[in-house]
Amino acid sequence: MEGAGAAMGSGVKLLRNERSKQEASFVELFFDLVLVFALNRVVATSTSQLASSSGAGRWASLLQALLLILPLIWIWSITAYSTARFEPRRLAVQVMVLVTAFGVLLLGVVTPRAFDGNGWVFAGVYVALQAGRALVVALTLRSHWLQRLYWGMLGWFCVSAVPWLLGAHAHGAARTLLWSLAIAIEYGSARLGWWVPWQGTERILAWESAAGHLADRYQQLVLIALGETILAVGIAYTEASGSPRLLQTLGLVIAFITAVLLWRIYFYKAGELFGSAVKSAASPASLGRVAGTAHLLMIIGVAATAIGNELVQKHPTGHTFKSWLALMLGGPALYVAGRTLLEWVVFSRVSRHRLLGIAALLLLAVPLAFAPPLAVVAAVPVVLIAIAVADARRAAGRPAEAPTPPG
Repeated sequence: MEGAGAAMGSGVKLLRNERSKQEASFVELFFDLVLVFALNRVVATSTSQLASSSGAGRWASLLQALLLILPLIWIWSITAYSTARFEPRRLAVQVMVLVTAFGVLLLGVVTPRAFDGNGWVFAGVYVALQAGRALVVALTLRSHWLQRLYWGMLGWFCVSAVPWLLGAHAHGAARTLLWSLAIAIEYGSARLGWWVPWQGTERILAWESAAGHLADRYQQLVLIALGETILAVGIAYTEASGSPRLLQTLGLVIAFITAVLLWRIYFYKAGELFGSAVKSAASPASLGRVAGTAHLLMIIGVAATAIGNELVQKHPTGHTFKSWLALMLGGPALYVAGRTLLEWVVFSRVSRHRLLGIAALLLLAVPLAFAPPLAVVAAVPVVLIAIAVADARRAAGRPAEAPTPPG
């Protein structure tokens, strides 16, 4: 047995076993703190561009923000799946997480000029992180059956590296197009299970064996994203100039109330129970992928909301541009849409009041297009309060609801 284990590689000893704890380790929480910094840089950069750009430049800034957020969330996702398979309390795994955290720190540092002079640094660091990690793990596992997953990952990261690096050499719309292609390749290949012709079509998914750990990590991702919204608006408030600051103070209060309501809507009750729902599902892997998509929508929605709230700190009055309106109302609507999808994962239903909330946020764009930014964001917590109250009324006087995932 010792000889067989050696033939499989030393990485086999790092794999989780039935005694592994499912909750997140301290090194993973440290990694999350670095991610908060990187997300904050994206939000701050996008806010500055949206406040200073004109016309089509604002919409281009929105797309660039999305192209910066998606790679960061993808790094986080791959790291979460890695620690779901490998014991994060082992030194080698901790080193891998910390090296990744340093890479995310570098990405955050160069984010303000990722579409300018630092394109090579952003793309180079990102490709080195993703492809390098897959290569090291594959070589460490040697002949273990899990190795083919990481060879597949490495192959697809090498494919996506081409548009990443070509995009770093290009400028303007060409860079945006090439980086969009790179992200589409990565997310699409993952959806196909990192399939490569010489390895067949069998999927190897962590949700089957570590649903509890991944659920815990996704819950923490939502929390750090919400925490970033507070960080962003708090920094903007301290930097805001002019007197009196009554309007900025109102914007700060509205941003905090919005974050609290988003937190409440997430955890009550689907966000709290979705780990148990996935674990008890007939196909945890399939349902886990849907839950991952739901969280991706929510994180993008939170980031958009944070940018909108920070814009209010800089321009509480005056004209609300359509791109700003898309962030201020579309961000919360996208968050609620992701939460609606999570509701289906946990309880096999789609809440009517959440659909009405999404519709209300989108319809409000018509009259609020003529209102100042502060009035636009002030309408958001009103809709969110209505959703939260409807949740509480549904549960009032009823026993605690157990997860009923779709069959």
